Formats: sequence, structure tokens, C-alpha cells
Amino acid sequence: MASSEITLEAVPSIGEVSPEDWDACANPGGRCNGSGPGTSSGLSGDSAALSKPTYNPFVSHAFFSAVENSGSATPRTGWGPRHLVAKIDGRVAGVVPCYLKSHSQGEYVFDRGWADAYERAGGRYYPKLQVSVPFTPATGPRLLIRDGVDRDRIAEALASGLVALCGVSKASSVHVTFAREAEWKLLASHGFLQRTDQQFHWHNQGFATFDDFLSTLNSRHRKSIKRERRDALAAGVSIHWLRGNEITEDAWDAFFAFYMETGSRKWGRPYLTREFFSLIGETMSDDVLLVMARRNHRWIAGAINFIGADTLFGRNWGAIEHHPFLHFEVCYYQAIDFAIKHGLTHVEAGAQGEHKIARGYLPRTTHSAHFIADPGLRRAIDDYLKRERAYVAEAGRELAELGPFRKDADEAP
Repeated sequence: MASSEITLEAVPSIGEVSPEDWDACANPGGRCNGSGPGTSSGLSGDSAALSKPTYNPFVSHAFFSAVENSGSATPRTGWGPRHLVAKIDGRVAGVVPCYLKSHSQGEYVFDRGWADAYERAGGRYYPKLQVSVPFTPATGPRLLIRDGVDRDRIAEALASGLVALCGVSKASSVHVTFAREAEWKLLASHGFLQRTDQQFHWHNQGFATFDDFLSTLNSRHRKSIKRERRDALAAGVSIHWLRGNEITEDAWDAFFAFYMETGSRKWGRPYLTREFFSLIGETMSDDVLLVMARRNHRWIAGAINFIGADTLFGRNWGAIEHHPFLHFEVCYYQAIDFAIKHGLTHVEAGAQGEHKIARGYLPRTTHSAHFIADPGLRRAIDDYLKRERAYVAEAGRELAELGPFRKDADEAP
């Protein structure tokens, strides 16, 4: 019997796909925070096949609804939704979160040099198609496929559909960023160029306490971390974990002030609106951990984290008072503490930051795939990426050697 035909459609809003259909593709197993081993970060052991992912909060319908309905990711801000939907017999079988973009901001995989070179040569780089979670440099599935269908067939259709959508949209290119390695390889077979980069992640080796983690470090780094944690709280600062209904609108107000202070210094205009935080507080507060610092009866700093099946994803941080090492305590050490206490196997602390190595976060490769329509631009970028991949691999090896862990198994903890 012949297979049913797959139809593809690009929709202009996350609201065009029901939460039930979207989440059946994005997180087929449902939510399972802190349940133990899993592969939500997709950075190891997933290169053989397009296996079903475990729960990832960033690809949920609720998260995309929050960034779009809050006015954070909209055509006005340069993020025009073009979500690709695959159907079989009228039933949603797969989706790709995709945006038609008029700039290269909020992506964390940088292609501005490509855009500048192409436009100097007389080309038109924008609009381009961006397959990603807006403003979120966290690895996760990008070709989202529901259970009960031929996953390989749907994945092939979605990959081909992105190339077709590029032509229909008159876009210069398609960029699939922070993809799983298996998707990266599949997209390469459809003419996408392969790019790698690096982040710094912490791995839980079955620790029962933070001290267990410290015991794996050499004495210099162990003493340094203990001193940093002590000094961070020396001015009467206390640390609080807020989840679920503990995250009140007052707490969101305080955190948004921190976010605006840091974002305004770094980017000029922060990406997320105040409404975004209220929306995730309403729809996915169980997936959120706010680590908040308090002094003299007021909130002074905080970091927002999202909780996956096996991974704590650190995202934004900010402060209105600055104390030595408070950033490290709130963003890195508290995240490790939470992961240990809740049986999570990884902490992803966001983009960049070689200073994370001394705090136990080691280099991990991230993957992106890029379809470039113009043959000349494609050849130039392909040549560049070959050299860049070699550099990233060598840099990763060198940085891993700088890790704080004990080299001699006999060194006393």
C-alpha cells in the first residue's frame, strides 16, 4: 500500500498550530523534569539516528507562544514567524520553528560578516530564514516529529521543505542553529553547510552533594571556589530558589529590572519584554527556576533557568547591586547545587565564557547548519567553515586540558 502524501505549509504564527499538535511533535514524551538520565541537550550519543528527544522546555508551544505573544519575536522586531508544518492525511506529523528575519540579532551564531561581504558584492542577504528558539543559545531538537510516524521520512520532508521555503520566501539562506548532531548531519545531505562552535557545560558524575563535586577538583581550584562562594555572601546576601507559584509578579518585576540593567549595557536594547516573563510564569512556571539574591530585605540580583528532562539551562542574569563573585554564585554554583539535588545530569550555562572552565564547566561542541542559495557565497562560506571547524576542534582540545579537575587520582581531595 502506498504511503500517504506529506503536505507542507508555512504558518505566520505559533497560534496557527494547536498546543496539543505542536507539543506532540516537540516533546513526544511529555514533561519529566529531574527524572534522571536523558538526552535533552543532544550533545552526545545522538549521531546515529534521529531519535526521539526527551523534554526540552524551549521547543514547547508555551515558550514560542510567550516570545511571540509578548511582542518579543514578531515581524516588528525582525522575527516574522514562518513555522513549517508537515501533515499526513490532514494530521500534523512534524513542525520546524522558523522565522523570516531582517537582521542577525539575538541568534548567538554570528553571520554578520557573511551578510556584510555579500552586500558589499551587490547581494541582498536579508531576509533570511532562521530555524531556532529566539534569543536562546541552547541545543535542542529543530526538526520536531511526533510519535507514530516514519520519523526519517518526515525529517527528510522537513529538510527539503526548508530549502523550498527559502526559495518561496526570496530569502538568501536558511540557518538552523543549536541543532542536535543527528539533525546537523541530515541537513548536510540536503546541501546545508556544517558549522561548529563551543559552549561550556557542567556534567554531573553522580554527585550527592556539592562537596562531592569539589572533591574531583585540584586543590587550587577547590580552594578558589570555596572562597568565591564565601565572599559572594559576605555582605549579608542570601540566596533563594523560586519555582512555580513562588514566582510572584513582584519577583518578576525585580528580575526584569535586573535583566534590563544587564541587557541595556550589553546589547543596547534587551530582546525580551516584561510581558514575556508574566506569560511563562502563567504557562510554564514548573519549568522555571529563578535564583534570586536578597540583601537588606530587597532583591538585588537574579538568574533565570529552565528545567529540562536531564538539563538545567541557565539563561539571563542581572543585578542592581554588584558584589564580588555574586555572578558566579548565582549563575554557576547555585545551578550545580540545584542539578545535584534534583538528579539532573547537565548544566548548560549559556553562550561563551572561558571563565566557566575554572568553575567546572568544560567545552562542548555545538552545531549549526546553513543553506546558502547563492553559489558564489556558498563556496566562500564553505571554505571558511572548513577552517573554522578545525580551529574549534583544536581550541576545544586545548581548553579541556585547562580544566580544574585532578589529573592525579592519588591527589588528596
